[in-house]
Amino acid sequence: MIVKPVAAPIVALDVMGGDAGPEAVIAAAEVASERYPRLAFRLYGPEPRIRAELARSPRLAKIATIGHTDEVVLGTDKPAHALRRARTSSMGMAIDAVKNGEAHAAVSAGNTGALMAMALFGLRTLDGIDRPALAALMPTLRNDSVMLDLGANTECDADNLVQFAVMGAAFARTVLGLERPRVALLNIGEEELKGTDELRDAAAILRAATDLPLAFEGFVEGDKIGQGHVDVIVTDGFSGNIALKTAEGTGRLVSGLLAQAFRSSWLTQLGYLLSRGALRALRAHLDPNAHNGAVFLGLNGVVVKSHGSANVRGIANAIGVAHDLVVDNVGTRISQDLARIRSTPALAS
Repeated sequence: MIVKPVAAPIVALDVMGGDAGPEAVIAAAEVASERYPRLAFRLYGPEPRIRAELARSPRLAKIATIGHTDEVVLGTDKPAHALRRARTSSMGMAIDAVKNGEAHAAVSAGNTGALMAMALFGLRTLDGIDRPALAALMPTLRNDSVMLDLGANTECDADNLVQFAVMGAAFARTVLGLERPRVALLNIGEEELKGTDELRDAAAILRAATDLPLAFEGFVEGDKIGQGHVDVIVTDGFSGNIALKTAEGTGRLVSGLLAQAFRSSWLTQLGYLLSRGALRALRAHLDPNAHNGAVFLGLNGVVVKSHGSANVRGIANAIGVAHDLVVDNVGTRISQDLARIRSTPALAS
């Protein structure tokens, strides 16, 4: 089922997911409840620990219910092992709440592979979607962009890439507020003859689907991702995960080199003092917590993956992504766009 848009979304939280523990997750839910006054929560984890934290979060305590469990999916657990505890672990119970209609979205900072397996097993994919894709926001020189897939599918055919493009555009319209997102396929060159058969076939289908609420821009190379010329970058999970980790590593490299440079002499230290405001803005723009909240798109329900090392601000942002996707009914957007593209001659042939 596709959850209909609601004025008061309920978010199921895996309180035990992530590195920061229930203290950070519940504090983040308190922050999110202030940003979104109509939001309500179902909290899954050990009830004594949850109640102890709720005593410090009075607003959240009024709008949250507790689902008790002592079972936790560990970061080292294999997906198959985690699936056997899908009904009894805090992660699995959060997804079950979405499946059973008790919540509109699930958010977890836990094991990515386990979350993907549980979400796919419990919620299944939307009609017309072969595989779900992991999508997330990335900072650019302009505004944020959406990139998918980031690791859920290492091999993809042309139909998968087209479906990812449709899902990514729907996500961009919801989270970035874009009426007609610019979409491109990640490739080794911008020329039409470059790349694999799957990439060229996907490009042909997207060029033919002129009635979709997106602007297909063709191919984009890896060095252009950060320039912000496109809003949605589509690729298979193998290349997407490498691109994501490379971008994160480059951000840390730049920050480290700047720190070394500013410590090298008294003149550079003076330069740091003069440019401190700009450097703070740069640090804030590159902070992963500002872009936290990856989404498993293509499921019969909203599941958001928070980074395991996210702080309170980052987890609150992930909850905000879940809120926006529910309110804007991203599942219906995806289904409607897929119906349009299935009627195009290129896909029908």
